[in-house]
Amino acid sequence: MARRSVLFSPGDQPELMRKAPRTGADTVVFDLEDAVVPEAKAAARETVAEVIGDPTFDPDCEVCVRLNPDRETAELDAEAITAADPRLDSIMVPKAESVADIHAINDPVAARGYECPVIALCESAAGVLNAQSVAATDPVDAVAFGAEDLSADIGATRTEAGAEVSHARQHVVLAAGAAGVDAIDTLVTDIGASEHLEAEATFARQLGYDGKMAIHPAQVDVINGAFTPPPEDVEWAKRVLAAAETAEREGRGVVRVDDEMIDAPLIARAETVLERHEAAEGD
Repeated sequence: MARRSVLFSPGDQPELMRKAPRTGADTVVFDLEDAVVPEAKAAARETVAEVIGDPTFDPDCEVCVRLNPDRETAELDAEAITAADPRLDSIMVPKAESVADIHAINDPVAARGYECPVIALCESAAGVLNAQSVAATDPVDAVAFGAEDLSADIGATRTEAGAEVSHARQHVVLAAGAAGVDAIDTLVTDIGASEHLEAEATFARQLGYDGKMAIHPAQVDVINGAFTPPPEDVEWAKRVLAAAETAEREGRGVVRVDDEMIDAPLIARAETVLERHEAAEGD
């Protein structure tokens, strides 16, 4: 399953939630946390429960719900969203800073029979520093980096270049790689900045991220495009893997493709390119 684009949709707006899967996003996140003001939380959880519990709601994408970060509210969230045989593919744990945080939010959902993959959002100083243990926690399947909340937590000034969060951004993707889970990059909050979004998504892919979060449907196609390998990369990967297979069959340790000597890291890179291509083709 590809998670190139992870689109948030407010949990108190049912029309937007029902439209979200039609944007082409690989994952839609119905948000019960930041997108909903405190006085609307109760109504929002019932709204999300109604949408994902509707038998006619069966989109061709991953359906995720972001719960609230405190155990008491998460219990209420879990009770509501699991009440009516919901379409629930994963949950998102915000403010993830420890193994205990993952279990505090996930356990109420799992106790009701829904043992879903978890997307853990590392968006604080403690969350980034502990990203390795968070990423390695069962049932975490992906870690996401939240630069906006991190900047607020440490008192950093956000800039377009992003130097102030560069170390944290790379730390999170390293933690994901070490744990063998997906890494989801931070938001671009300027909805109209398509060129900047494309550049950020492309750079995130180069860092090793598997996808990027979005807050508006207009961002989805840009993100999907940046995380889908271009045809020339796919053809290169096929040539590399074919040559490596031939060399192995013939007992040769040296592989040469396009006047380039191919070693194990490049073969691994080719495998990744094809995996991403096939995942995107299957969506």
